[in-house]
Amino acid sequence: MGEKKNEVVDNTELVPVEVTEEFLREKLYEVRGVKVMLDADLAEIYGYETKRLNEQVKRNIRKFPEDFMFQVTDEEVKILWSQNATANINSMSRSNPYVFTEQGLYMLMTVLKGTLAEKQSIDLVRTFKKMKDYIIDNQSLIGQREMMQLSMQTASNVVEIKKLRMDLVSVEKQMSDVMDGLSDVVTKSDLADMMNSFVSDEDNGWLMYNTKYCSADVAYSSIYSKAKKSVYLVDNYIGIRTLVHLKNVISGVEIKVFSDNVGTSKLHNIEYKDFCKEYPTLKITMQRTGGIFHDRFIVLDYGTKDERVFLCGASSKDAGGRITSIVEDFGIDKYKPMIKQLLQNSALQLT
Repeated sequence: MGEKKNEVVDNTELVPVEVTEEFLREKLYEVRGVKVMLDADLAEIYGYETKRLNEQVKRNIRKFPEDFMFQVTDEEVKILWSQNATANINSMSRSNPYVFTEQGLYMLMTVLKGTLAEKQSIDLVRTFKKMKDYIIDNQSLIGQREMMQLSMQTASNVVEIKKLRMDLVSVEKQMSDVMDGLSDVVTKSDLADMMNSFVSDEDNGWLMYNTKYCSADVAYSSIYSKAKKSVYLVDNYIGIRTLVHLKNVISGVEIKVFSDNVGTSKLHNIEYKDFCKEYPTLKITMQRTGGIFHDRFIVLDYGTKDERVFLCGASSKDAGGRITSIVEDFGIDKYKPMIKQLLQNSALQLT
């Protein structure tokens, strides 16, 4: 009899949500250095009221030590809201919500009974398994995502770097007396060459040396910043750096990425969403190339008098890794049929 007392039957008043990877990613939070889920979100998954779910946990409280489940503090509630402004927290409630770690979630599965609860628990286990397999198979993505913020900040410094380059003449003049006295050590032309190798003002051609990622970032940002109406990028190999470069496109300019997104380090939907949250004013759409492209192209302001086409020796995600170049092709008319066909291709769906 005691065992039956602890059982929760299916609740038909609330409709449970579908358990998907996208849903779980939005419902995972980090508190006290561990990933957790809110009691309200778990109640939504199982189709129960939050109060009823917590009542069942309290009846089995010995199964839920603090590393399985704990109540968050007022300060931790703020942390939850900082991670997701729409976090499922009742601000009118007299008590703070409870959160469950992964171990606590699995223990909760043993407590909740009924056909619906069993179905949702199976879906949860399967979805977590998929998410873990994804992380294991794409371990390099973890480092890439952590580096994305740094890459974005580096790209933001491009304008200041170009200003330094523009001031080179005045710098040389001020240093002329000193340089003359040290002619056997370094010359003004040496200084100019050094500065030019760091960043160039060239408008229609760039040569990037191996491991010179900064010069590649400057080249792409310089090209993209010139667009007035649209930027079309044709590149089958795209990644986080592809997006970082596109942040230099002026707000309001149409951005289309044509790609089949192939390769071992391809762009994933989770990275794309992170970028869109960081730069909500940029509107990027993606279409397939159809598997017939080898070279990479950047087309600015297609169909206008300002149309320009650049040929890229490497994919933007790899630019700067090895010696490569970007050059402008002034015979733009021959590209029109190609672009017209690309615009008819189907949308690219990121995974």
